[in-house]
Amino acid sequence: QLKLVESGGGLAQPGGSLTLSCVASGTSLAHYGVAWFRQVPGKEREGISCISEKNGNTYYVDSVKGRFTLSRDNAVNTVTLQMNSLNPEDTAVYYCAADLFGTCSGYENPIVFAHWGQGTQVAVSS
Repeated sequence: QLKLVESGGGLAQPGGSLTLSCVASGTSLAHYGVAWFRQVPGKEREGISCISEKNGNTYYVDSVKGRFTLSRDNAVNTVTLQMNSLNPEDTAVYYCAADLFGTCSGYENPIVFAHWGQGTQVAVSS
């Protein structure tokens, strides 16, 4: 059974950076497409980035493109979201999610992903 644990959240100043990690256990993450979602109270969970199982192709929504970078290291069962140039609108709980043999097709829809972490809070404020 795949288990995902996020870490790296916290408080950052506008313009600052944070690095979120999603570490998997129970089975190899290498066979999964992995996405990051974020959610603020009262709003739907938003898919912001995805890395595919094959080839490691990455995808980003426009609001984070050029600021966030997603990567994976299958040797240590980890997917990393590097977040730069943070702004207050990035404040949310961030979740990683995994889809077996995932291609990232439709990654912005939470229903694509069967496995979820517990989330990590990111707050951007001066």
